[in-house]
Amino acid sequence: MIELHYWPTSNGQKIAIFLEESGIAHELHPVNISKKEQFRPEFLKISPNNRIPAILDRAPANGGEPAGVFESGAILFYLADKTGQFLPRDPVARIRAMEWVFWQIGGLGPASGQANLYTGDMAAQNPGAAERCFNELARLYKVLDGQLGRGAFLAGADYSIADIACYPAIANHERHKVNMADYPNVKRWFEAIKARPAVLRAYEKGDAIRKAAG
Repeated sequence: MIELHYWPTSNGQKIAIFLEESGIAHELHPVNISKKEQFRPEFLKISPNNRIPAILDRAPANGGEPAGVFESGAILFYLADKTGQFLPRDPVARIRAMEWVFWQIGGLGPASGQANLYTGDMAAQNPGAAERCFNELARLYKVLDGQLGRGAFLAGADYSIADIACYPAIANHERHKVNMADYPNVKRWFEAIKARPAVLRAYEKGDAIRKAAG
């Protein structure tokens, strides 16, 4: 059993999607970041950096005590290894998937997060910074579009944790005023992943958590 301690942000949804896709038994434990619940002592035990998401694996492979894992990229690798899903075993194919997970963590994720800030009043207050932010986001979309022109998914022909990591950031494209017609390969990939039953379930459950919080 995996406990997912999260809020349905882009980072949180990465792990929710993986859990739905893999079929591994899990429980959702909402951590309402607007109420600072990420600073609660019980959450800090598994996520000392006070950031969501984090997991607690009640039955780790070594048979030891429940294992906590924090940082979304590390969680994806952990769960992929645990379940044997969505991460190739071939060393070259494996590193291709890992490259795009790291690309998301170091590039697309931060740029998408900054774009969230500059869709409101902050853009008017600092137009130069807003322009740099959206130029970088456009560059990253172009990189993504180029890669997806080479295969159905980011790491090749097979759906992997690379796609799971990147999809939630792209799900905000309307908020970021990205014209998907400019990125046809991204659009094709996005629509295909959006229609996956596991992705739909992850977002439905996330929406229900937000609604229950008020």
